Amino acid sequence: MKAIAVIPGKPNSIHLRDVATPALSQVPDGRGVLVKVLRVGVDGTDKEINAAEYGAPPPGDGYLILGHESFGKVEAVGPKVTELRPGDYVVASVRRPGTSLYDRVGLQDMTTDDTYLERGINLLHGFLAEHYVDAADFLVKLPEGLKEVGVLLEPSSVAEKAIGQAYEIQRRLRVWRPQRAAVLGTGTLGLLASLFLRLRGLEVIAMGRTDPPFLNSRLLEEIGVRYLSTKSTSLPQASAEHGPFDLILEGTGFSPLVFEAMEVLAKNGVLAMVSVTGGERKVEIPADRINQGFVLGNKVAFGSVNASREDFQRGVQDLAQAEAQYAGWLAKLLTHPVNGLENYEELLRTLTGGKGTIKVYCVVAEG
Repeated sequence: MKAIAVIPGKPNSIHLRDVATPALSQVPDGRGVLVKVLRVGVDGTDKEINAAEYGAPPPGDGYLILGHESFGKVEAVGPKVTELRPGDYVVASVRRPGTSLYDRVGLQDMTTDDTYLERGINLLHGFLAEHYVDAADFLVKLPEGLKEVGVLLEPSSVAEKAIGQAYEIQRRLRVWRPQRAAVLGTGTLGLLASLFLRLRGLEVIAMGRTDPPFLNSRLLEEIGVRYLSTKSTSLPQASAEHGPFDLILEGTGFSPLVFEAMEVLAKNGVLAMVSVTGGERKVEIPADRINQGFVLGNKVAFGSVNASREDFQRGVQDLAQAEAQYAGWLAKLLTHPVNGLENYEELLRTLTGGKGTIKVYCVVAEG
């Protein structure tokens, strides 16, 4: 079968290659599921792997099949699979169990292992192929009504985890009822996070660098989210005019904003950080004021990465609710389809596109 792969460690090595079609027998205990791949989303992670910034092939292979945002249709199941059947639409989770205590209880997204096992990213092949096989335990079923937007479930799960963890942490307050949230960054993750917070009844302000109006700001307005450009309004100004914020989700990749968010966070507020930043950027911060605010205000800041099965399942529920409440909105996020695995170069070029690009994805097959 055809697949889009890279040679990890070799910059700009993305290519199309023939690989063996996977078999159900590759999964032990009769729990295998053969999935026909329909759509695969791509993002900055795929671009960075192709640039040889990270990523490793599975043991014994000299290549890595890319793609971690899957959507497909079940073609066959092993004899011990009862929860799925041919014809079901499914999305696969990304991270797989390692060796830590958390991995052993199904929380591999919270692993303390230094080496991650992630499909399409590190040590496990991804989904930019015609088929894949996986254990039923790592597949989440979607209703047919979500088949046109199902490729958004993996990025949805990342937003769901951050929001879910914030609520879980705030169980300490027994009666936490957040009223106002700020979402920093308005790419795919920021748009989905804003949506899910609106579905929970919060007033949401989303902030990004681009001056409105543009596609993302218009989409936010359609679901009742106020968009502010950081070119004209700083986070402290937004807090003074519209805040304070009970929940802030920081997803810009610009680490200094984290410390601004810490400063403006409301008492009993929560800051969720989802940006994975590199480099050696340094800033001067009002350390004493931030520290005092956290201590006297019982504030919390935490990091969130990847997602658990429960986050994927909550994503299915929220995507379905969004389709009912804001019909057609999710489909507007799917801005740039690229047809066929053979057009991998176009896929990568489109990923580096500019204004008007939200979600780039490969249409592998119809189904």
